[in-house]
Amino acid sequence: MTLGRDRAERGLTGSTGEPARDHPVSARAENTPATAPTVATSTPGAPGPEPETAAVPRSGDAPAGGRGRSAFANSPSPVAVSSASDLVILDMCCGSGALGLSLVTDLLAEGIRVNLTAADIEPHGVACARRNLEPLAAAVFHGDLFEPLPADLAGRVDILLANTPYVPSAEIATMPPEARDHEPRVTLDGGPDGLDLLRRIAAAAPHWLAPGGHLLVEESEAQADPAAAIMRAAGLSARVAEDEERGATVVIGTRPD
Repeated sequence: MTLGRDRAERGLTGSTGEPARDHPVSARAENTPATAPTVATSTPGAPGPEPETAAVPRSGDAPAGGRGRSAFANSPSPVAVSSASDLVILDMCCGSGALGLSLVTDLLAEGIRVNLTAADIEPHGVACARRNLEPLAAAVFHGDLFEPLPADLAGRVDILLANTPYVPSAEIATMPPEARDHEPRVTLDGGPDGLDLLRRIAAAAPHWLAPGGHLLVEESEAQADPAAAIMRAAGLSARVAEDEERGATVVIGTRPD
């Protein structure tokens, strides 16, 4: 991932043209690269590697217990950032912290200073995120969305990553058993259309984002336009960015300057 150090817009372009992506629980993954860093996983009793050996979900990786979508943080940057001061990043619905870890690792490699905060309602995920993000000195909070966050973070967030539960309630039964039977339902169930959590996050985002700050949420192609409409209704400008190579669709909401 390459994030620019100026304010010039650099969007993702293209369209996947893959009908399978219209289904929010369609496979978004290929084989996990052998070089992926390792993190602890968040699901107790799930089959697979021990916590210390599970790979960070990256763009194109196989979903980890249903939570890992193609990690748009490793696509060409859909937003521009400045390195003039510490970049404030909030990883909401962080799970094991993989998405925030991946993004911050790349930013630090480019010499961009970062202040990372993360939050999740699932206690096992929070415990794993605290271990995984400890080297970054990230604060990880347990609670319902923004509720546990410190008040002084409001109005300061430059990038709000939200890996929200996105599966429509009625479609959870159609998911692969390794996700359906081993992931806590709260990490999967996005309500009737899969967008309930996004509605709550978008409604609160203008309070937490800095002027010009961005909310980034990966969605299926079918969910992208409704998600953008939700962001606009909350007072954000919104656009859809796509990475054809990785098959990733990201909806970006921006707080006006």
